[in-house]
Amino acid sequence: MPQYTLKVNGTAREVSVDADTPLLYVLRNDLELNGPKFGCGLAQCGACTVLIDGKSVRSCVTPMSAVGGAVETIEGLGNLESLHPLQKAFIEEQACQCGYCGNGMVMSAKALLARNPRPTNEEIRAALNGHLCRCASHNRIVRAVQRAAKEMQS
Repeated sequence: MPQYTLKVNGTAREVSVDADTPLLYVLRNDLELNGPKFGCGLAQCGACTVLIDGKSVRSCVTPMSAVGGAVETIEGLGNLESLHPLQKAFIEEQACQCGYCGNGMVMSAKALLARNPRPTNEEIRAALNGHLCRCASHNRIVRAVQRAAKEMQS
């Protein structure tokens, strides 16, 4: 079985998996990172979203052989003592009800704010358009991204 060295949340991690193993399975099963969720397995819901070199990627359909950069999961954003502005804003806006979509929404929002620190409501909605939220928290999520953007600018 091939060996891979992944840089995940700033730490090099060694795994031995088949080349076609989805990154999501490695993150959850081998590295015990439970932020990225298995939702649809078809890159349609966004629950599995992580960042690879800052770019939003659906880890459920990304084979290990295609991972060529640093991986960031929601666990790498902040911690209980020091939340990332996005995590803090999602809490303050009560943007996640069941929490299943939260990982993908936060990670895609992080990628958006990195490339566009002052997004409009329309740009936020466009960036999060491929993420499904069954709780209908979309307006709260947009407000949370706006709040985080303002905090990150100050």
